[in-house]
Amino acid sequence: MLGILAAVSLVAIMAPGQAQDIKERQLRFAFSLAKDHPLGIGAQRFADAVASKSGNRIKVKLFPGAVLGGDPQNLSAIRGGTLDFTSMATGLLAGIDKQFMVFDFPFLFNNAQEAYALSDGTVGTKMLNDLAQHNIIGLGIWDLGFRNMTNSKRPIVRAEDLQGLKIRVIAAPIYLDLFKTLGANPLPMTFGEVYGALESRAIDGQDNPVSVIENARFAEVQKYLSLTKHVYTGMPFLMSKKTWDSMSDTERRIIREAADEAKQEQRKVNAAKESEAIDLLRKSMQVNELSQPEVARLRETVKPVVQTYTREVGSRLVEQVNDELSRLRANK
Repeated sequence: MLGILAAVSLVAIMAPGQAQDIKERQLRFAFSLAKDHPLGIGAQRFADAVASKSGNRIKVKLFPGAVLGGDPQNLSAIRGGTLDFTSMATGLLAGIDKQFMVFDFPFLFNNAQEAYALSDGTVGTKMLNDLAQHNIIGLGIWDLGFRNMTNSKRPIVRAEDLQGLKIRVIAAPIYLDLFKTLGANPLPMTFGEVYGALESRAIDGQDNPVSVIENARFAEVQKYLSLTKHVYTGMPFLMSKKTWDSMSDTERRIIREAADEAKQEQRKVNAAKESEAIDLLRKSMQVNELSQPEVARLRETVKPVVQTYTREVGSRLVEQVNDELSRLRANK
């Protein structure tokens, strides 16, 4: 009842003409992760904020757990206008815009704050704006965290421990080349297939942020977790341009404001969840961290991958990224 009254009150205090600029809409937001994952919590915050700001005229229904299809299907649906919102890893967007591969450069970021600053700064904003030519509106980059490796064979203590392991990877060329360079056997597959493949031993392991590993219950089918932090994964929040183009300026402002609020909340939740997830996983998995010398060895090993994809992405963009990161580090 209070929610209804608040919505009515909000409409009542809107400037003349604003309320009629907001149509009754039922929008759909589909994603691959669970509703109680930090991304799902961010999605719910977005839906709640949109409802509140629109006087409950715009409702966003969530479809978590890949119930409408995996990320490739959701991306296609967003571009075609049959889905309104989704969020997925930057690596998956690289298939339509190679700029996004830069986020998946191994060992690019030292911490999440650097990734946030780049995402929200000049470089990230331009990349999101450029998605319009692909019938997508970029509404910010949410946080999935740093990727770490699990497997059923052995702990990853040295670079050599990756030799021959069958590792599920995101279906993006840079991930395939990264794990090939490290001596593993990378196998691309959608997220929804991973648990079953691990359980049947069709694959030995996978890489994901710890919040995903814990939320997806991979500890039930994996013995070892190695905190490699080899790639940071941002999750662009995407909207169909077809839906965006159908909206008034007032509605677009509501969407932008709600997206910004949800992004900040989602990042906070994800940071808290990561620490909690590691503690929980230690109870059921053998967890190890790599030594700094081993991290340095891995970084050296994957330099050819960075060089290859610098040519793919464009040296000018990579220079801009490195310059922005250098400024951030110098101002600490």
